[in-house]
Amino acid sequence: MRVVSVDDVAANRRRGGDIRTILSPATVGSTSGFMGTLRLAPAEVVTEHWHPYSEEYLFCVEGAITVRLDGRELPLPANHGVHIPIGVKHRLMNNGDTPAFLVFALGPLAPRPELGHVDTEALPGEGP
Repeated sequence: MRVVSVDDVAANRRRGGDIRTILSPATVGSTSGFMGTLRLAPAEVVTEHWHPYSEEYLFCVEGAITVRLDGRELPLPANHGVHIPIGVKHRLMNNGDTPAFLVFALGPLAPRPELGHVDTEALPGEGP
């Protein structure tokens, strides 16, 4: 058993924002899922992707974002959460003027880490 701080893990910016997977197989030996945090500055996005094996739970702690689920945009203000079922394409956007802070959890785990996400767009300013 181990307690892990958000400062103990490096930011992953591959899909945009500051994503930190805090509790995971790599950090605590979890076997059924993982959780972490996301910080999105104004105008930042997490590019569209989907999970073929996992459902995602996303809770907005501070700020507000827009979540696009299979093309449908929904507001996600502070103190609200959303469930993203397996296979649903999703994109996260901070269209506001203040930073947003969110907590996420996914489970079950994909058979291998590289199978966990399927990207459907590149980061803004990058090629396909």
